[in-house]
Formats: sequence, structure tokens, C-alpha cells
Amino acid sequence: MPTAASLYYFSHPGEAFAHEGEDPTNTPIILIHGAGGSHLHFPPELRRLNGFQVAALDLPGHGKSEGVGRQTISEYVQVVQDFMDAINLPAAVIIGHSMGSAIALQLALDAPDRVLALVILGGGSRLGVAPSILESTANEATFPLAIKTIVDLSYGSQASDRLKELATQRMQETRPTVLNGDFIACNEFNAREGLAEIKVSTLILCGTEDKMTPPKYSKQLDEHIPNSELALIEGAGHMVMLEKPRDVAEVIERFVEKL
Repeated sequence: MPTAASLYYFSHPGEAFAHEGEDPTNTPIILIHGAGGSHLHFPPELRRLNGFQVAALDLPGHGKSEGVGRQTISEYVQVVQDFMDAINLPAAVIIGHSMGSAIALQLALDAPDRVLALVILGGGSRLGVAPSILESTANEATFPLAIKTIVDLSYGSQASDRLKELATQRMQETRPTVLNGDFIACNEFNAREGLAEIKVSTLILCGTEDKMTPPKYSKQLDEHIPNSELALIEGAGHMVMLEKPRDVAEVIERFVEKL
């Protein structure tokens, strides 16, 4: 797995990412995971989208990336821009899930020239976090209970027990300070007033059984972002791309091919 700007990332195909001044044959895509996650929050169907250049990164302190996590979405936006600079990528289609969707939205507002299009998975213009989750993720003694609560809320009724077991194992590898910082960043995020300023094509996806960011939040995004389209994935929860990987990949493929 290559690194850039001190971040590990999964690159498809291989490490061949177009550099500035080149004429890429494939549309560049960056995948940004959610709170306490890593590039593995995106299934192979998305990490290896046929016909596209894909970089699925691990944010600082997450997955295989060293360093410390951030506590504001704006700081994570700067991390993504530094990463793009490091791989000489002027602009890309930005795909973000949950906290990653907030980073994607804020990037489109702060640096619109760096965003070719947006794909928002399980997102919203605000990402309020329950006080009980903020408190339990800040305390090592209650951290295991926090993880159980988060996993229970993150998957729909059709998700397998094995999928939830893997999710629990991966989140247990995240430092409490990192996960808590992510939730602080989510809780303070508010892009409601800026949505009308987002001009790029935007695809909004949400599972019909999402308990963390229910479909009403995706519908609100669709109502306020001028050039947007909404796709609801039946029977999926908040981790829609892991629960219904082929369905999500097909919708995204069609969207990006139209750009």
C-alpha cells in the first residue's frame, strides 16, 4: 500500500495515479471513510471501480496511517487537500461516507476547483452525535459499550452477524481519542447555509434503514443542492456500501460515467 502526505491509501489500478499535466484515461476518485474507519469501510466493489482511478485513504490516526486524528471537519479537509497535492492531483470525484461525507461537502465549499463531482453516502448538512456516544467514546472504561452501540445503530436488518463482527473488531483497533475526536468533529459540523453554493453534480445515497443519518437528511441535501440526485438503497443501514456493495457500486458507476 503506497503512502502520500503521511497517509496510507489503497490505489487502483496499482500505484498508477495520473499526475498534473498528464491526460488521465480514467476519472480520478478519492474515497473518504467515516468516523473511526479506514479504507476498508469501502468494499472491493468500490475500491476497484472498473475504468476509474481510485484512491481510498486512511485519515490520520486511522487504519494504517500514523499520527493523530483531528477534531474539526475543516482540519480533515486540509488533510485531504494535502494528500491531493502529494499525489499531484488537481481535482477528483470525492466520495465520502458519514464523517467523510461532511469532509466532501466542506471541501466542495472551501475549494470547489478541487471537486469534479460529489458522492455523499449516509450524510447530512449536520451530523449531530448523541451526548451518550460522545461521553462513552471519551472514556476507555466505557469504550467497548460505545462500540457495541455504534455497530448496533450502523447496520440494517439484513446485515449478517459476520459483517457486524468484523466491524466491531476493526473499530476496537481505533484509539478512543481518535474516535471521540471524529465524533466531536461530526457534532460541530454544519453546512446547512452553504448547500446552495455547491454547483458540482452530486449523487446522494442512503440506506432506507439508516438509523445514524436517516433518509430524511439525505432528502434535505437533495432539496438544497442544486445539481443533485437521490438514490435510496432498500434494506440497507448506515453502512450502506458494505451491506449492499454491488447495488451502491452500480449506482456510482452510472453517475460517474455520465459526468
